Amino acid sequence: MSSEIQLSLFDNSNSDQQDLIPTDAKIPITSGTYNNMTELAQHCNQCHRCSLGDTRTHAVVGRGNLQAPIMVIGEAPGQNEDETGLPFVGRSGQLLEKILASVNLSTENDVYIANINKCRPPNNRVPTLDEIAACKPYLWEQIRLVNPKMILLTGATAVKGITGDKRGITKIRGQWLEWEGRLCMPIFHPSYLLRNPSKEKGAPKWLMWQDIQAVRAKLDEIRKNS
Repeated sequence: MSSEIQLSLFDNSNSDQQDLIPTDAKIPITSGTYNNMTELAQHCNQCHRCSLGDTRTHAVVGRGNLQAPIMVIGEAPGQNEDETGLPFVGRSGQLLEKILASVNLSTENDVYIANINKCRPPNNRVPTLDEIAACKPYLWEQIRLVNPKMILLTGATAVKGITGDKRGITKIRGQWLEWEGRLCMPIFHPSYLLRNPSKEKGAPKWLMWQDIQAVRAKLDEIRKNS
């Protein structure tokens, strides 16, 4: 058998292996698997690496600027997101947009939004460890493709799922953490702010205002020095 034929067979086996990614969580998603977000989204919408694929309406991959300097990562889609196929579009999403706009940031220019899990857990429960593990490699590829300067982790599940830090969100919000060579900041999830509407000094909304100003200042600093 010629070397050309052997290489051809090898290439086909790689292609078959990639086609199997949405079928089994044991199939690895290595860095560089996807050339662009469209390819990744196609796999997410076919995906049954965990049982959440059986109950979803749409996979919720992401929205925003694909070259954004800031990436916002949440936990998993809710009902509105499952119905639309877009992350953070319900009341939480509307509040997030207002928070970003308060410091002149937008999903058109500055921000890309995604979740750890692409499919809605039943009754909006927290994703299981197995569900997170099955879906997280897609997120690693999203981070690689967007290549943000900083990542905002909304809520404890996002913080723990990505960095492994198990501390409560109230203890670490607003702190800059380094993860895989990237700046990360844990912030309150907008749904938590909706449940805690007070704007008094020290209240979650007041703290969020401090945090988003720090994010804006850091972005300006990075842009100035780049």
